[in-house]
Amino acid sequence: MVVSPRYLNGVSDKKYAASFDTGVRIKVPCFGDQPEVGFFHEYRAGVDWVFVDHPSYHRPGNPYGDENGAFGDNQFRFTILCHAACEAPLVLPLGGYTYGQNCFFLVNDWHAGLVPLLLAAKYRPHGVYKDARSILVIHNLAHQGVEPAATYHKLGLPPDWYGAVEWVFPTWARTHALDKGETVNILKGAIVTVDRIVTVSQGYAWEITTGEGGCGLQDLLSNRKSVLNGITNGIDIDEWDPTSDKHIPFHYSIDNLSGKVGSLLCMQSYSFAKCKAALQKELGFAIRSECPVIGFIGRLDYQKGTDLIMMAIPELLQHDIQFVMLGSGDRQTENWMRSTESNYKEKFRGWVGFNIPVSHRITAGCDMLLMPSRFEPCGLNQLYAMRYATVPVVHKTGGLRDTVENFDPFAENGNGRGTGWAFSPLTKESMLTALRLAITTFRKHKASWEGLMKRGMSRDSTWDNAALKYEQVFEWALMDPPYVK
Repeated sequence: MVVSPRYLNGVSDKKYAASFDTGVRIKVPCFGDQPEVGFFHEYRAGVDWVFVDHPSYHRPGNPYGDENGAFGDNQFRFTILCHAACEAPLVLPLGGYTYGQNCFFLVNDWHAGLVPLLLAAKYRPHGVYKDARSILVIHNLAHQGVEPAATYHKLGLPPDWYGAVEWVFPTWARTHALDKGETVNILKGAIVTVDRIVTVSQGYAWEITTGEGGCGLQDLLSNRKSVLNGITNGIDIDEWDPTSDKHIPFHYSIDNLSGKVGSLLCMQSYSFAKCKAALQKELGFAIRSECPVIGFIGRLDYQKGTDLIMMAIPELLQHDIQFVMLGSGDRQTENWMRSTESNYKEKFRGWVGFNIPVSHRITAGCDMLLMPSRFEPCGLNQLYAMRYATVPVVHKTGGLRDTVENFDPFAENGNGRGTGWAFSPLTKESMLTALRLAITTFRKHKASWEGLMKRGMSRDSTWDNAALKYEQVFEWALMDPPYVK
C-alpha cells in the first residue's frame, strides 16, 4: 500500500481520475481538534494506492510550497498524513479485507516521520501494532520538520514523549538573545524511534554521520550506525530509455549509437551527431558536431552548486563549447541566466523553468552533464545521463561519488575505465580542471570517449538491485524487537 496526500492543484488532478472515494472517514486527534480526512483508493499494477483527502492538500503549487516558499501549515498537513497512514491498514477494506496490524511502515523523510513515533507512543502501549516495524528513508537530511516547541501539543503525541522530538539550537543559531532555541524536530524523533534507517546512497549514509554532512544530527545518527544502511536509488528505465523515448528525435542503444552521434568513428571525428544537432537547432546554436555541448539540469540553489557555475562561466566560455542550463529556483540565478545568454549568444542558453520533454532532449543531446552539487544524497540526473551516453562531470560527494567512476585512460591494458569525472575539492579551479580534461578527451581521444559512453550505458541503474537490498533490510528489521520506550 502506498499512502499519499491527494494533491489537487488544477494541473495534477487528472492523476487521480481512476481513484474512487472509499467512503471511509476518520477524525484525526491533533492540533487541538479532530480534523476529518477521507480516503480515495486505486488498485494499479499490484499496488493499493491510497490518497488521503483533506482541503489543505487542495491548492496551487507543489506538495511542499509555491513560488513564495514553503507552505506555513506544512506541519499540520503532514501530521494528519501520518495519523491517517497509521489508521489506513486498520480501517480500509481494500479488496474486501484490511491489511491489519502485522505491517512494515516505510516512511520517507520528516514528512512521514511521525509514523514511527505514533507506533511507539500511541499504538504499542495499547497492544496495537505490537509486532509492526518501521524503516525511515532519508532523502535529504537538510529538511527536518523543525517548528517551535510550543507546537508539540498539536502533534497528537502523549505529553511524556516530548523528549523524543525535543531539539535545541546552539546559541549561535538563535535569532536574538531571548531566543532559547527550543523546537520540535520531527526527523530527530523518527531517527530515535524507528527500527532501521536507510539513505539513498552508501556515500550519503557515511556523510550524514559527519559534522560536515550531519546537519546537527550527526551524533544521533552515529549512535544508530548499526541500523543505518545506504541503498542507491534506481531510475525508471521505461521513462528513461533512449531506444524508445518519445521526447527525443532519434533513438539509439549501446549496440547502435548512430542516433546519438551519427557515424561514431570517422577520421577521428563525429560525422553528424543526430540528437545533438537537433538540440543545437532547438536552442539556436550553430550545428557543429565537433563542438562539445555541456548541460546542467536541476534546481537553481546553493546545494546544486550553481554559484560555482556562475563563477566559472567566463573562463569556461573561453573554450570552443556550448553550454545550456535548465532549471528554476533562486531568482538571482534565473536573472543571471538570462543576462548571460544575452552576453554569450553563440555559446550559452538559459532555460528558466522546468520542462520534462526538454530535460530529456538535453540529456540525449549533450556530450556532458555537469553536476557540481555541494551535497547530493543520491542524484538521478547523472544516472539518466549515463543511460543516454552523456558523460557526467560531478562533484565527488554522496551518491555522485557512488555512481560515477572517475575516468582512468590507462586502466584495463590501455582500454580505459570509468564513466565520467568526479572532481574534488568543490572549487571553481577543480571543476574547471575536470571539464577541461573532459573537453580534451572529447576532442582528441574519440575511442576513449566511446568507451566512456558505452560503460555509462551498460551500468545497471534499475530498481532491481535496490529492491533486493531493501528486502535484506526488511529481514534485518525483523531480527530485533520493535522500539519500546
